[in-house]
Amino acid sequence: MLPALILALIALGAAALRLWSYRSQMLGMAQVLEETPVESNLGLTVQMPGAAARRLCRAVNRRLEEGRLLRTEVLNSERELKYTMACISHDIRTPLAGAMGYLQLLEVEPDRREEYLSIVKKRLEELDGLLDELFLYTRLLNEPHPLECRETAALPPLWDALAEFYPQLEAAGVTPELRFEREDVKIWASLEALGRVYRNLIANALRHGGGGLSVSGGSGTICFSNALGPSPRPDPDHLFDRFYQGSPARGKGGAGLGLAIVRELMERMGGRVSAHIIEEELRIELAFRSDSDGGACENGGSSGPAEGNG
Repeated sequence: MLPALILALIALGAAALRLWSYRSQMLGMAQVLEETPVESNLGLTVQMPGAAARRLCRAVNRRLEEGRLLRTEVLNSERELKYTMACISHDIRTPLAGAMGYLQLLEVEPDRREEYLSIVKKRLEELDGLLDELFLYTRLLNEPHPLECRETAALPPLWDALAEFYPQLEAAGVTPELRFEREDVKIWASLEALGRVYRNLIANALRHGGGGLSVSGGSGTICFSNALGPSPRPDPDHLFDRFYQGSPARGKGGAGLGLAIVRELMERMGGRVSAHIIEEELRIELAFRSDSDGGACENGGSSGPAEGNG
């Protein structure tokens, strides 16, 4: 009888010790959760035996990690939103302030009416272009409808785009050089989106290039090349990021969305775009889908947003 009682007491003591250990570790885990800052990467540990305790610890650590990732994503989104608003405010305010300034000068010097009104018109056209880019980019991000793609002649929309920019090209003294393997080059694309891509690339060369423009193509690729300007060299890895501008002064106009729109449209046509700097020349290469796998490009936005000027 006595040995059995002793064994029972030993078992009871062991159970009580295990319960005390469980309680101590549970309180320790609760203290860690209560006292550790939310941004900390510290996780819970457990020494309790048994699969249930380890499973509970893993589940809690998983939720902690998910919460940290979510907070990081929210903070990054907030920073990006602040940066976006700062860029938009600066880019809109610049031409608007210029227009208002010349309108005030017009009141003082009415004899220079035509000159000042011409400058005001130019500033307002810049503002209209900025708003058009912002509107288009927003629509591309928020309206994921497929682009209707088909086998398209590559050169006619390029000629149209160059004709549209003829006054700016002439004023800059730029004579585009076209070098294609043949005149009937065909690519798989949306006609409206392709025209927008061309216009944005021409505008980028005029705005940020150092003169000259060469367009070459063949075998499903089209390359736009221009000499680099005197401003800081752009980073090819970030050239297609939204609001990216090679010069921190942001003084050459544009909202920094033109090339971001190019990338978005190219991807939605099933192609891709890349940039390279070779010696003192910037080369932007458009690579189109090589075959007509279907009538609509995957993950695209409607062809409607591609309308308008860049």
